[in-house]
Amino acid sequence: MLSRSLSAIAAALRNGEITSLELTEAAIARHDAVGGVLNAYKTWNADEARLQARAADAALVSGAVLGPLQGIPISVKDLYGVKGWPTFAGTPKRLPPQWEQEGPVVAALRRQLGVVTGKSHTVELAFGGLGVNPHWGTPRNPWDAKAHRLPGGSSSGAGVSLWEGSALVALGTDTAGSVRIPAAMTGTVGLKTSYGRWSTAGIVPLSYSLDTAGVLARSAADLAYAFAAIDPAWGDAAALDAATAGLDLDAVRIGIAGAPLWDDCSPGIAEAARRALDELAKKDAKLRDAPLPQAKDAIALLHQGSVASAECDAFLEAELPDWRPHLDPIITIRIADGGAIPARDLLLRYRRMQRLSREVVACFEGLDVIAAPTVPVTPPTLEEVADLGAYRRLNMLALRNTCLANYLGLCAITIPVGLDAAGLPVGLQLYARHSQEERLLAIARAAERVLGVPRERLGPPPLAAA
Repeated sequence: MLSRSLSAIAAALRNGEITSLELTEAAIARHDAVGGVLNAYKTWNADEARLQARAADAALVSGAVLGPLQGIPISVKDLYGVKGWPTFAGTPKRLPPQWEQEGPVVAALRRQLGVVTGKSHTVELAFGGLGVNPHWGTPRNPWDAKAHRLPGGSSSGAGVSLWEGSALVALGTDTAGSVRIPAAMTGTVGLKTSYGRWSTAGIVPLSYSLDTAGVLARSAADLAYAFAAIDPAWGDAAALDAATAGLDLDAVRIGIAGAPLWDDCSPGIAEAARRALDELAKKDAKLRDAPLPQAKDAIALLHQGSVASAECDAFLEAELPDWRPHLDPIITIRIADGGAIPARDLLLRYRRMQRLSREVVACFEGLDVIAAPTVPVTPPTLEEVADLGAYRRLNMLALRNTCLANYLGLCAITIPVGLDAAGLPVGLQLYARHSQEERLLAIARAAERVLGVPRERLGPPPLAAA
């Protein structure tokens, strides 16, 4: 029953074909089968999930249909406050109770009686793109049965939970790629919403200027369904489904970004992304080159620390000063770099991002989206990032193509399009202008009808539950 689309599962719940408890028990069984290997969750509570499922079923029996995600198993990144669940934000200490209060995104799930299966792992304070956490263990990418490959971060448990089968939707956050990187590295679909579209209240911040809430799902169709269920402008998944389901590719105009976004890719990544675009072109999508001159400036900001490290340093000083001695040294060094930025330089970086966001709009003239590989590097193994220098180099490379959406004020989606030379998933990223999520989702769905859903396109990962 878990293999069906979200819309089909929701319909089956409403007509009594299945119950939320049955669905949740199936998700729990998947976790029991491979959860010990994959380590997707910081906090897992099967009994609490069962209680939520029974409540969703009782409401359905009484005729109360409360929303599209009613009775659906959902994993929540351990930055979000969820009442009754601890929040660690990837740190070794439980955060104060104020960070367990629910914000609007989680409240939307709760109103619908969605079933929170657990709090998925995150990089400490969401400060990293590879998914490493030395305090609680790093989730394992399910695409390599021999080596412990990284799942991408900072929403490191999110994509893993989807392949594990313990969740059908995963909530993440994205400051420079933290939804899209794990989605690309695990072969799932991930959406970074436009800055300000979804409230970040009730979420432990990394950067107030860049943080966005986002969602991962098993297909573009599922992601559109989940987006509509959460988004304040919709709430009606059926309406958005109708609005995004019928787009023909001959009406889609795709720009292909140039250097440096296609450069220095691991073997097979650029090739898989280009093949996917060629397949779309054969179905009449309109392709043309679309340079993004702002990309180099955005990547330079990434290497300078943008504003995220400074804002994280200030947050720690104001809210969690006692946590500093316990942080991973890698995180401590990066935050300290931000704390040393002079105020004048920080203000200049804010102004630079604002200027780039204004300028990039012209790049989309005559285009719906601009495409590039989501992550240019094969997911490394845990051993390959044990050295600090190697970690920093690979982390920056993993963030290179995704940081643009945050620094340039765009929304973006990643869809899996193939496997690289090492047999790991490749994501194709589509950038769109601010507040163009509906068009972006429609294009992703149109592409998926040609390319196939992830399980069809890639096959199942070796470590996924049966």
